[in-house]
Amino acid sequence: MRHGICILPDLTWAESRPRWVLAEEMGFDHAWTYDHLVWGRMQDAPWSACVPLLTAAAVVTARIRLGAFVVSPNFRHPVAFSREVETLVDISDGRFLLGLGAGGTPDDLVLGQPPLSAREKVDRLREFVGSLDRTLSSDHVDADGEYYRARDMRLGRGPVRDRVPFLLAGNGPRSVRLAVRSGDAWVTNGSPSQTLDEWFASIARSVRILDDELGRYPERRIDRYLHLDASPRNSLESVGLFDEMVGRAAELGFTDVITHWPRADEPYKASMNVLEAIVERGLSPEAGDIDT
Repeated sequence: MRHGICILPDLTWAESRPRWVLAEEMGFDHAWTYDHLVWGRMQDAPWSACVPLLTAAAVVTARIRLGAFVVSPNFRHPVAFSREVETLVDISDGRFLLGLGAGGTPDDLVLGQPPLSAREKVDRLREFVGSLDRTLSSDHVDADGEYYRARDMRLGRGPVRDRVPFLLAGNGPRSVRLAVRSGDAWVTNGSPSQTLDEWFASIARSVRILDDELGRYPERRIDRYLHLDASPRNSLESVGLFDEMVGRAAELGFTDVITHWPRADEPYKASMNVLEAIVERGLSPEAGDIDT
């Protein structure tokens, strides 16, 4: 099991920088931040842009992989965004993990565009992913899609698609299947639930859809990322709960889990003492025993 931690972009860089450095020192495999213009749970909070923040994090770290959690087509065009991806892949020396999802409110309203149905958002994501794949792989790209167009888009630094994995976010059947067909990995939040058991049951249903789709592509192998804190419980409530959730994720075949840096207030309110205890013990339970 690989472990990731998400650092919300609500801090200034002076406040945030030590956390990115410490995440690497703590032994996390990957560190993430959100990509939103406005996030629904903190609509009035200070907020930083994802790509510049990850670029700064790349400069002050050396090993840890750095992820966007997740980019959506709500306010991005794949052709223009491909240049940002190329640059970040270069600066991070190939440590960039690109989460991609269909997007939601309120980001889908900020630009004043007509609202899309859930089906249309998945259709748009599919076209976005395909166009981004092409512009990171090929030179002189032309495209005429339903949502996006391109005219002679040039590669800036040569093909980089093989250096940046696409992690496709999906909870519903269509988006889960899209992760198999077009992604290098799958990341999921599960479904809104009242209890932890209900939440893991929703994830198990998505896993079955994923495995059924993979059965059509025997050569396909994709990593599986679980957003632990999308559950009804905060994974850092206690060491014991963290270990339980990681264990249940492993039983479902997940290769990676993501928790959040503890905050003083909701969302993701938790004690730094719990995170430090987990790190001291070792991120995986088998690394040692600790009094929970």
